[in-house]
Amino acid sequence: MTDPLLAPPKKNPQQRSTSPTRPPEMRSRAALGLTAAAAEGRLALQCCSECATWQYPPRDACVACLSNDLPWVDFPPQGQLLAETTVQTSPRLYYRERVPWRIGTVKTDAGPMIIVHIHPDVTPQSAIHLTAHLDRAGQGVLVAMPPQETPNAMDAPLMRELTADPKHRRVLLTDARAENAPAMAKALKDAGAAIIFIGESESWRPYTARAALQEIGVEFMPLDVTDTLSVQTLAGEIGGKTDILINNAQFVRPGGALARGDVGFAQNEMDVNYFGMMRLAQAFGPGMCKRTADEANSAVAWVNLLHIGALANTPEYGAFAASQSAAHSLSQSLRSEFRTAGLRVMNVFSGPTESDWFASLPPPKVLPQSLARDVIKGLQAGVEDVWSGDIAKDVRDRFRRDPKVLERELTFGGDGP
Repeated sequence: MTDPLLAPPKKNPQQRSTSPTRPPEMRSRAALGLTAAAAEGRLALQCCSECATWQYPPRDACVACLSNDLPWVDFPPQGQLLAETTVQTSPRLYYRERVPWRIGTVKTDAGPMIIVHIHPDVTPQSAIHLTAHLDRAGQGVLVAMPPQETPNAMDAPLMRELTADPKHRRVLLTDARAENAPAMAKALKDAGAAIIFIGESESWRPYTARAALQEIGVEFMPLDVTDTLSVQTLAGEIGGKTDILINNAQFVRPGGALARGDVGFAQNEMDVNYFGMMRLAQAFGPGMCKRTADEANSAVAWVNLLHIGALANTPEYGAFAASQSAAHSLSQSLRSEFRTAGLRVMNVFSGPTESDWFASLPPPKVLPQSLARDVIKGLQAGVEDVWSGDIAKDVRDRFRRDPKVLERELTFGGDGP
């Protein structure tokens, strides 16, 4: 049984800092389907459309009938641990700094024999439950877990490497004035976050959520994401302490290009939603990337809260959706830049939230508590993409089926002449 994770001591600045390293990351094009599923917390393998044979390792032609129609399908996770070994040393620096490391072979109930990482709570030759995760290189890996949940399972060093659990970590929320700020702060505290910093712009201007945030015990920090100096100053103060950054700053106004008389609101949307993220990345990103190997004190995740309009424009909020598309594209760029250090970028796509600026839209809406819960679940699972609310999941599914059809569905309106 895994021992509970204790709060880590303060880092000794006189000791050697471990440089960020990554596990082997080369994969075939076929194998990237496993990574794509793991990025959303799903376990998927190729299954032949002709003979229904499961494939492992991933391949371009079916091992049984040579068909090349091998879609990725959710895979039943039950199996049996057949054999294992514990790596005590490795030519790979990443593993050499983290040994001992258990790996083994699993015979799945569905058929394939699979090589996996093994959780410490799994006993030899026992039943297991397979899960898919992203490693520090951003590639999908499979983990054998106990079939029933065990105490402190997520505190194991293996799971701390493969997830971004907020427990004992220091988190920065960028906007105290956001409607979701109190719910987000409470969820982080309940998840065991050590310190919750929260950015506050124009502290002289009162707002109703401040009292609730004070009760939770957050540390207010001056931060305006539209002010480069403000962002850089805060990064100089707490950049070396930030393990998880959650960018919840958003500027929302309804209307498309023609519905507005000028570009004023559009400039504000880009300044907060796009350039704000860029300022944060430029100020906090380098420091967080250098701290991804600090063991229990390591930086692990960068979280962006995005509207589902980032995937497909919604005309009622056309200009805002355009800024979200820009932010989504920037987050993909950051994912590439941060991956060299193993810092994970997680995008949380939500439908309309329960806030004043989406009041004109019909339900269902995403409550702040639901959004906060989805963020915590995503961090604990170590995924890259989270879909919060029924509308976000519906748009995601329709976008994957046919983006052009979805565009027509969202942009056609009225009964015609």
